[in-house]
Amino acid sequence: MTQIEIQAPTRDARVGYKVDVNRGHRIGRVSSEWFNRPSDERYLSLTDLHNSVKRRSERSRTRIVESEAIRVEASRDDAERLTLILPDADAPIAPTHWSFGQLASLVGAPANYLRQLPAPLAGINLQYGLTSHRAEQVKTLEIENGRLELRAVTGPDYGRIFDHELVEAVRKIAGNGTGDTRWKVPGVLDWSTGIYNPNVDISKDTTTLYASDRDVFLFLVDDLNPIEAGRLPNGEPDLYFRGFYCWNSEVGARTLGIASFYLRAVCQNRNLWGVEDFEEITIRHSKYAASRFALEAEPALIQFADSSPMPFVNGIKTARQRIVARDDEDRQGFLRKRGFSKSETTKIIDTVLMEEGRPPESIFDFVQGITRIARDKPHQDVRLEMEGKAKKLLDFAA
Repeated sequence: MTQIEIQAPTRDARVGYKVDVNRGHRIGRVSSEWFNRPSDERYLSLTDLHNSVKRRSERSRTRIVESEAIRVEASRDDAERLTLILPDADAPIAPTHWSFGQLASLVGAPANYLRQLPAPLAGINLQYGLTSHRAEQVKTLEIENGRLELRAVTGPDYGRIFDHELVEAVRKIAGNGTGDTRWKVPGVLDWSTGIYNPNVDISKDTTTLYASDRDVFLFLVDDLNPIEAGRLPNGEPDLYFRGFYCWNSEVGARTLGIASFYLRAVCQNRNLWGVEDFEEITIRHSKYAASRFALEAEPALIQFADSSPMPFVNGIKTARQRIVARDDEDRQGFLRKRGFSKSETTKIIDTVLMEEGRPPESIFDFVQGITRIARDKPHQDVRLEMEGKAKKLLDFAA
């Protein structure tokens, strides 16, 4: 029977875990979020994040109106003030930057150009587009924020999933996201020692819980319970942690999605290192989006959180044991048959030889060489293509 060792948190968690980030993929999605989020979009717990987006939802309402019934008003005294009069509205509604762009796009008007015009001229153009809009109906999302604001305007069949619904689904498995369950904001890799420390104070600089007026993004890991999946060339355990990130936009700025994976470390700027077994679910906000979220996305998240890592560990073990090349001719042929160029083949073999101290023999060896070369590719499409070939090899081994 295959044995799996989940390291006891009390044994090494205080000082961290030695990891090898030269293996697997590097994913920069979380780092991009971390880099671009201002302080007021960063939250220190899932409770704070949920309270914020929930209050926003409670102050909002959605309805369907006839596009030709929307009236655009602009002040001659204020060249930048433009408001909308919606049917049965108690007061004028001010569009946000985002909803103005949606409204312009909906009627086929260039939003960037309209923003450069004085409000009266922009209003005339927008009013003409609304009056002649052939879709006839639009769905609005309005909020009371000291004044009435139009947060979003979409087609009538837009299937809105509110941001707080996604956060609530995450809280079912992650609690507060600060360590009250096994899922928490990640720690930090020390590059000088190669040790990943899961015990890092959660601050605005380290948090991975984000929300803006347009979206939410959350990244959590189970980094107090490392999983050993084989050994490194020096005999030390090859440790992994489970992780996932998810995102949503209730105003139509992006799809809803959940990505799950195994990783070896997270660095200070929130790049994910040594990623394996990456899986992703995305749901467009179409008519039946809410049903798909309830039937697919939320159960998938719960299943990943509660599932055994044995299939992943067994897959890695099988890939390590499956020998596919015993000499240089075998190595060249194995890679060339799988679509790698002659120069790529040489680089992959040389990379494994340099990092492992021996040429590649098993599927796992080739996968590690491919992913290492892929990380150096400057163009994302080329990198993703190579990483896709590496994943196919692992799937082939399983």
